[in-house]
Amino acid sequence: MFLELKGIRKSFGRGENQIEVLKGVDLEIEKGEFCVLLGPSGSGKSTLLNIIGGIDKADAGEIIIAGERMADMRERRLTLYRRKHLGYIFQMYNLIPNLTVRENIEVGAYLSDRALNVDELLHALGLYEHRHKLPNQLSGGQQQRTAIGRAIVKNPDIMLCDEPTGALDYKTSKEILKLIETVNQTYGNTIVMVTHNDAIKDMADHVVHFRDGQIRKSYNNEHKIAAQDLEW
Repeated sequence: MFLELKGIRKSFGRGENQIEVLKGVDLEIEKGEFCVLLGPSGSGKSTLLNIIGGIDKADAGEIIIAGERMADMRERRLTLYRRKHLGYIFQMYNLIPNLTVRENIEVGAYLSDRALNVDELLHALGLYEHRHKLPNQLSGGQQQRTAIGRAIVKNPDIMLCDEPTGALDYKTSKEILKLIETVNQTYGNTIVMVTHNDAIKDMADHVVHFRDGQIRKSYNNEHKIAAQDLEW
């Protein structure tokens, strides 16, 4: 098993104000799998994603990636692991405003020993003709493509996507989902995507339903639909 989560618990606040966000989550994800975490706001799915990514720490439980316990990694090693093996795609693009499209993507390449070819990636993202533009000269969809490019160029083992289409219109959302699907199929990266869009589950290999900090249902999708054929 590539990614294992065992008994993950997380609370915020103290005393009477303490809220338990994750209540003992167990989850296994195969290498190369496209896994979608579904659930309403406040169900704990984004918190779980941040814990997988080492952005946040669990109060209890353990995470094992490729046979290695994350808890055994010292801070410097954990930083290196995140830098080399994890790619992040957020709803907010977090691009560097004074760098061009190409330069923003190259920032990701510098962090990897096995970076993909930037020019090839720019063509694949449909951004080659925009490569010299700054983020404020781009549409929302182009900015998200650039953010995806920055994450993908590292060729990470795991891509963590937190509502990557949340701020986009229907057409652009479909294009972004198709792009993430292509990345998964082409490079074999494991994808873990948080969304509240129920339709997106139909393109996933593995679907996990969250509610009130717990997994209510987890199953493999027997009848996947291509991203371009999704409707909502």
